Amino acid sequence: MEVIFVFAVLVLVVLPFASAGHNYREALSKSILFFEAQRSGHLPFDQRVNWRSHSGLLDGKTSGVDLVGGYYDAGDNVKFGLPMAFTITMMSWSIIEYGKQILHTGELSHSLASVKWGTDYLIKAHPEPNVLYGEVGDGVTDHYCWQRPEDMTTSRAAYRLDANHPGSDLAGETAAAMASASIVFRRLNPAYSKKLLSHAKQLFSFADRYRGKYDRSISVARKYYGSVSGYADELLWAASWLYQATNDRYYLDYLGNNADSLGGTGWAMTEFSWEVKYAGVQVMASKILMQGKAGHHTAVLKRYQKKAEYFMCSCLGKGTHNVRRTPGGLLFRQRWNNLQFVTSASFLMTVYSDYLSSHSGGYVRCASGNATPQDLINLAKSQVDYILGDNPRGTSYMVGYGKTYPQQVHHRGSSIVSIKVNSAFVSCRGGYNKWYGRKGRDPNLLDGAVVGGPDGYDNFVDERDNYEQTEPATYNNAPLIGVLARLAIGHVGRNELLPVSIAPTMWRKTSNPVLDNTYPSSHSSVPKSKQAAIAIKQRVTSWWKVKRTTYYRYSIIVTNNSSKKTIRNLKFIISKLYGPLWGLKYSSNNSYGFPKWLKELPAGKSFEFVYIQPYSRPANVFVSNYNLV
Repeated sequence: MEVIFVFAVLVLVVLPFASAGHNYREALSKSILFFEAQRSGHLPFDQRVNWRSHSGLLDGKTSGVDLVGGYYDAGDNVKFGLPMAFTITMMSWSIIEYGKQILHTGELSHSLASVKWGTDYLIKAHPEPNVLYGEVGDGVTDHYCWQRPEDMTTSRAAYRLDANHPGSDLAGETAAAMASASIVFRRLNPAYSKKLLSHAKQLFSFADRYRGKYDRSISVARKYYGSVSGYADELLWAASWLYQATNDRYYLDYLGNNADSLGGTGWAMTEFSWEVKYAGVQVMASKILMQGKAGHHTAVLKRYQKKAEYFMCSCLGKGTHNVRRTPGGLLFRQRWNNLQFVTSASFLMTVYSDYLSSHSGGYVRCASGNATPQDLINLAKSQVDYILGDNPRGTSYMVGYGKTYPQQVHHRGSSIVSIKVNSAFVSCRGGYNKWYGRKGRDPNLLDGAVVGGPDGYDNFVDERDNYEQTEPATYNNAPLIGVLARLAIGHVGRNELLPVSIAPTMWRKTSNPVLDNTYPSSHSSVPKSKQAAIAIKQRVTSWWKVKRTTYYRYSIIVTNNSSKKTIRNLKFIISKLYGPLWGLKYSSNNSYGFPKWLKELPAGKSFEFVYIQPYSRPANVFVSNYNLV
């Protein structure tokens, strides 16, 4: 017995430090891929998770609004507004801080698409200045059934906030999501960025003017995503993001003048999550301070920074109230989905470390001694490495990464055979009878999903009904994007790809532009049955530089190759487009048609449209439909 006991202790001590290193690029790619498995709505042509199909195509119809799209939050089929908005904010923050690193890994286009999938939905959910739809479906009816999203027969009721039914926390978080995403798309898609910013401003005004907790207005959310901390943190959170997006001192004044009354300088936190944003606000305020933009609010922002460093010290184990750790070294807050707190804390430690290194060269002042920026990075890295397999069990808690990872994920879509493999309808209770209790690995790999993770003693039971440990969530993955990009590439200083500061754009046309650079059919596609009738030629006609970013102008020539017939009702699907486009009429869901001045294309004739990309890889242009008459 003694030998066995000693061996167990040695395993706990040695294994967390036995790693030969991780492939952070692979983990980053997988963590982004997971969001495609969570998509609701009409899936695009370039969908990579091919076991999923369209779902929720009537969402919002009974309320007279289009709420198709967005993300399912976790292993169920409900679209909860608060965690979805937080997910988008954290994805955007990851790109804002580490966009250059993400670009170097080849994952920028996928990251941007993940953000836009969410913000496209949030735009739909905000049809009027003081109206916000905060949920589609409800947890009670959804949890009664075990169905893949493509088959769901549960309630798709839509729940809204308005002036008589306020929800400052949800509206504030959605404003933060829109504002942060507007920064992401500012240079890549200026018109879309302005649209997001307009929504963000309206939502902040709505949240601030009509105050109240959202789960009092949308009571069906209370059991699943209740607003325990209230809405004060989201008001400050939204203001901090709107200041970053606009440089409008109104929002900085709001952050400074309401620091005490809304708790920004009062609450000392050891948690950052979809529910509690204070630590995030305090880090954002610290960034403003270190940027030298605090003005007459300097003293107040220093108090914010003191609370931010309380969070850092608590994670490092150098504070007055430290975050508990498991024997294997994992930060631990609760048994149910503990990894959400680990990934969000790791992100805050990473960005705060880089803020210190880039702006002040300082250190973190803790009760038990000072800590360096490198100490924060080291702790964040240790937490990510634990998730990826450096733990007493040797288990990766990211599905699909490493040799050993969860096989029975608490997730309706991954646990039931794909509708593309077996289209037989899976009923509400039939899913429980046939699939929920089934032993063995899931029929569909939920690649990149970060599950809830182990308990406080590093124990983990890989069973589907163990939802506290085996259920994934979008907000587990979103903060991890930035941390993985940082670990994969390193600290490259100020992000030149997506700077936060607002400056006038200086366009300089270069000499010797690239001409007649025609791209193959992988970027311009026509259905095989119609290839003889239509041809698409895509080429680079010129390029410019804005600071260190090169922008390319693409010309697309569409030709009617038929000898006598005219083309009408021509429709394109254009994906991976990250700049403005001219010469087509936008429809919806990345769909375009003839421009307003062109109704048809006669035989032998051509027309041209153009777009701008921020790098040399062209957009994907597909012909989805047309008629020959």
